[in-house]
Amino acid sequence: MATAENTLAFSGGWEYAPAPESTDHIEVASRYGLFIDGDFVRPEKGRYFDTINPATEERLSRVALAGPEDVDKAVKAARKAYSSVWSRMKPAERGKYIFRIARMLQERAREFAAIESLDGGKPIRESRDIDIPLAAAHFFYYAGWADKLEYAFPGRRPRPLGVAGQVIPWNFPLLMAAWKIAPALAAGNTVVLKPAETTPLTALKLAELIADAGLPPGVVNIVTGAGDTGSAIVEHPGVNKVAFTGSTAVGKRIQKALAGGRKSYTLELGGKAANIVFADAAIDQAVEGIVNGIFFNQGHVCCAGSRLFVQESVADEVVEKLSQRMETLIVGDPLDKNTDIGAINSKMQLDKIRDYLKVGEAEGGSLHQASGKLPRKGYWCRPAFFTGVSQSSRVVQEEIFGPVLAIQTFRTFDEALEKANNTPYGLSGGVWTDKGAKIFRMTQGLKAGVVWANTFNKFDPTSPFGGYKESGVGREGGLHGLDAYLRLGE
Repeated sequence: MATAENTLAFSGGWEYAPAPESTDHIEVASRYGLFIDGDFVRPEKGRYFDTINPATEERLSRVALAGPEDVDKAVKAARKAYSSVWSRMKPAERGKYIFRIARMLQERAREFAAIESLDGGKPIRESRDIDIPLAAAHFFYYAGWADKLEYAFPGRRPRPLGVAGQVIPWNFPLLMAAWKIAPALAAGNTVVLKPAETTPLTALKLAELIADAGLPPGVVNIVTGAGDTGSAIVEHPGVNKVAFTGSTAVGKRIQKALAGGRKSYTLELGGKAANIVFADAAIDQAVEGIVNGIFFNQGHVCCAGSRLFVQESVADEVVEKLSQRMETLIVGDPLDKNTDIGAINSKMQLDKIRDYLKVGEAEGGSLHQASGKLPRKGYWCRPAFFTGVSQSSRVVQEEIFGPVLAIQTFRTFDEALEKANNTPYGLSGGVWTDKGAKIFRMTQGLKAGVVWANTFNKFDPTSPFGGYKESGVGREGGLHGLDAYLRLGE
């Protein structure tokens, strides 16, 4: 029987006995080197940094800090593999390797899911049911295209670009690696990838898997570090293509650094997605979609539905139901299958979220935050939303990257569309209504790369993803994501 010490409770009154995911099946080394030329090697200057479990603040492992010398070695290894092996290999053979990675990832899915939650703080349900299956799906999808590039781009002569330098963020560590590595390999390129410094472990486990899969040395190289390491990859003259996912500020710096050069690049940057609920929507379904769009992922997705626009006639109902639903969400141990909202990825990110909560109140917004106790150790934030905010409020205009929602109302279709587009970003959006014509009209008017109708945060490897304005340049996923790693001749 559950006791007070081993139950999870929320203000709705229910209690759940713990349902923790076992970690007996995973192995995390006490120290990781850099994966260069098919093997793990020590960094040239012998420097390492800690990767922390955000739910406990305990160290998980020591990870190599790559300097410019290490990046140079990785790029040279990738160039050698590209020139001597990978670009010369029959496309069908390349596809076999990518298929093998996908199958092995499926076989080790439980291990990868647990490590993703340990290192990143996201609930095990999300890692297990979304992140890892989608990562495998991307490898499967692009493996199928490896020997069909002429059919994908008829009348063109698709050729690889060379060495791809890739820098990914901490919110979807393994999925972002799959988004970038899979199409690059299918197109015939080799890779130097840098994971985020706070979530390097699943990328390093992927390196182990790649070695086990027998991929030729140097085809995929994974170097760990912080911003300087990423800059060294972007600026290296031996890199032909740069793929970056991260903040708009860093993306702008990368764009400036590459201006006037010959490197190809794609940038998937920030977002401030609008979720628009019309009076004729299925309200209960919409509320659950709102929760899924901003709270279940802790707001840790660039396409999170962090701005909510509700038609005036149903605004009170939506806010009341959202408030009630928010009280049922369990904040706690990411490895517990009952948990809805896990740990914030780092203390720095938690401090940023707390600052925005203060800013929102200082600007006149009314803060509504779920009640309930939080664990004593770790980085935690209760889900929250603001009402009474204006279009100029910082919590409306700026990306927070946390479980914080800004709610506004509208009367007419045109008002909703104007408010939704009044942002520097244009990554994603959502619309809730039972009128098909209204859906098509809104999706055509929204200045966003991805728009969901009567759902939110649904992804598929066959569909392109990317934004407009300050949300980036280019697309990932689908044939558009393959195009970005090819030189198409006539």
